[in-house]
Amino acid sequence: MPKIFISIDGLMKDYFEQKSPKDIDNSLNDGHVEFGDRWIQSKPYLDKKTGNRCFIKGKTDTVLSFNDNSYGIVDFKTSSVKDDNVAKYSRQLHAYTLALENAAPGKPSLKPISKLGLFIVEPKKLIKSEKDIYSFENEVSWQEIQRDDEAFFEFLREVMAVLSSDKTPAANPFCSHCDYLKRSQVDFDNIKNRIAS
Repeated sequence: MPKIFISIDGLMKDYFEQKSPKDIDNSLNDGHVEFGDRWIQSKPYLDKKTGNRCFIKGKTDTVLSFNDNSYGIVDFKTSSVKDDNVAKYSRQLHAYTLALENAAPGKPSLKPISKLGLFIVEPKKLIKSEKDIYSFENEVSWQEIQRDDEAFFEFLREVMAVLSSDKTPAANPFCSHCDYLKRSQVDFDNIKNRIAS
């Protein structure tokens, strides 16, 4: 991720450190920020249908503690969130949920997780102050993600099936990463053939 987005992400986490969830969005319950940047990890998860196992590890943006003794997970996004990406971000938040509610020994453990959502910041205007300090005026929005454990576990089952298979899956013709790897292999083979001859 470009350094500027890492900086903005850090500024957002610092800003909300001592704030109420209502500072993120007024629809959220009262409470406080439990923690920001923190590595979390789940216990091994066993898929009873297939026998495949995995664990989830990741780094949260912000975890909220509500006064009703439940918790929320917030991920910060800079710029608009395309509809196509909502499912991807939903899986990320569900993965964090699984890790916190089924934590590995010695890792952060919180439950129940009652809210998942994205705090979205979109720069709209550049402003110059009288002291020649420039700042961005931002539009912010809150996008709640509905919890759907069944859909997440179905996705996780598919991922584990691919990772545990002896066969490499066929490349998606629209995948830029697959295309890059394919072109890289061709380039590597060409260089190897030139050296050999």
